Amino acid sequence: MVAYLVIEMRQSLPTAVTHVSDWIGAAYILTLLGAFLADSYLGRFRTIISFSCIYAVGMVLLTLSASIDGLRPAPCTARPCPKATSGQTAFLYAALALIALGTGGIKPCVSSFGADQFDESDPREAHNKYAFFNWFFFAINMGALFGITVLVYLQDEKGWVWGFAVPTATMMFSVVILIAGARYYRYQKPMGSPFTRFFQVIVAATRNHFGGVKVGNGTVLYEVRTRESSIKGARKLAHTKQYRFLDKAAALTDPENANTGSPWRLCTVTQVEELKSFIRVLPIWASTIALAISFSQNSTFFVSQAAIMDRSIGPHFKIPAGSVPVFGAINALVLVPIYEKWIVPFLRWRTGHRRGISSLQRMGLGLIISVIAMASGALVERNRRNDPNPRAVSVFWLFPQIFLMGMAEVFTYVGQLEFFYDEATDGTRSISSAMFLCEFGIGSWLNTALIKIVGGTTGGEQKGWLRNDLNSSRLDYYYWVLTGISAANFFVYLWIACRYKGKSAAGAGVTDESLVEMGSQGRVQNGN
Repeated sequence: MVAYLVIEMRQSLPTAVTHVSDWIGAAYILTLLGAFLADSYLGRFRTIISFSCIYAVGMVLLTLSASIDGLRPAPCTARPCPKATSGQTAFLYAALALIALGTGGIKPCVSSFGADQFDESDPREAHNKYAFFNWFFFAINMGALFGITVLVYLQDEKGWVWGFAVPTATMMFSVVILIAGARYYRYQKPMGSPFTRFFQVIVAATRNHFGGVKVGNGTVLYEVRTRESSIKGARKLAHTKQYRFLDKAAALTDPENANTGSPWRLCTVTQVEELKSFIRVLPIWASTIALAISFSQNSTFFVSQAAIMDRSIGPHFKIPAGSVPVFGAINALVLVPIYEKWIVPFLRWRTGHRRGISSLQRMGLGLIISVIAMASGALVERNRRNDPNPRAVSVFWLFPQIFLMGMAEVFTYVGQLEFFYDEATDGTRSISSAMFLCEFGIGSWLNTALIKIVGGTTGGEQKGWLRNDLNSSRLDYYYWVLTGISAANFFVYLWIACRYKGKSAAGAGVTDESLVEMGSQGRVQNGN
């Protein structure tokens, strides 16, 4: 996409990079919308189908923007080249907006919908569910490998029309395949808006707090008596000791009115614990956002570097610049099977953990590797720029940074999938996946902001570190900035992760004797 904006739409390199980062950010932030609709109204399957159709329409428009002369700038026959008109730019951005919206609906639901196919009450299926996350990531990288090799080759050799038309047709075909298996899937019904339930808990807790309600030993908390919770289709959650202020939302001050009370005044223990589970993961979520800034280099500056390096393999073939992320994709395709088939069993034997190492440990390992990847990128760029003939430097010098970034993604991405799915409640699985994906969106926007800050403070596009000509830029300095940010982020993550208590650990010490259902109101006595 960077190449399309620079070559076809005649934008400068820094501008194109920031626009791509902004678009990626929007696509991932919109996962919150898709997750909200899936959990609240449509369910995951119908959300995936609906937004896949929106995505396909966007791809059709993108293909048209590349194939119809009136929708793109006139050919460049003399300098300065004619730039895209406002109408041409608006049409392209409308297509990209639909693709971003479609992405936002699909991404938060696919992994959760796949995991829903495994019965957690069956030990064998529960074990296979965690293997699914590894193979799901493997499949993503298979698609990425196809996109950055075959499709980029088509773009270079046949033009942008073929480069966009093939994935458009593939997207439509994938929707047909997904619909064909509809009768074989397991479905989780939508359970209502989790955000509404969150606000109800906050409002009820605040109201009761100012009403003089206190939570302590002997406080009775409200819970329904039925097998399932008051959240339709969701299992009950045990009371935990964290965030005791929120327990005031379930404090039963008037047992006679418990069944007729409004959830804005009285919530169940399960509803309170749902919000606690959401709050509990926020520090972990925030401490991994910086990693997404490093990941965004894969589709921006790594490709820009490759475009001005020697990409020849033999006398007759040149690697397309957009295909250099293939190093990371191949790494993932090789590492995932090795990790799943050999490393996990070995680690399980050594640690006793069912997945070898915990999700938090896996994420931390990915953060460390990302620091090394960015430092490698800075060193390579410095040597490339200082070479007497920078354009003669082989593109394979980019292999270490891209390979390491791919390895960091294998550990962190899958670890995050596991972590956010495990810590989510029945009614917040899609929202939890969207939280994780939002990191990539926020990271892309932070990358845009960082580019503007660095560019503005170092002299702009003419004299700064990030110029239109990378050979006169100081991209290595920018990579060192990212290395420092990533290193600081790792230590913050380490501090938070070491103090993290999951939903099971948070409830430690709350025994069956201290959680007793009582009467028709289903009261639960607090054992704090």
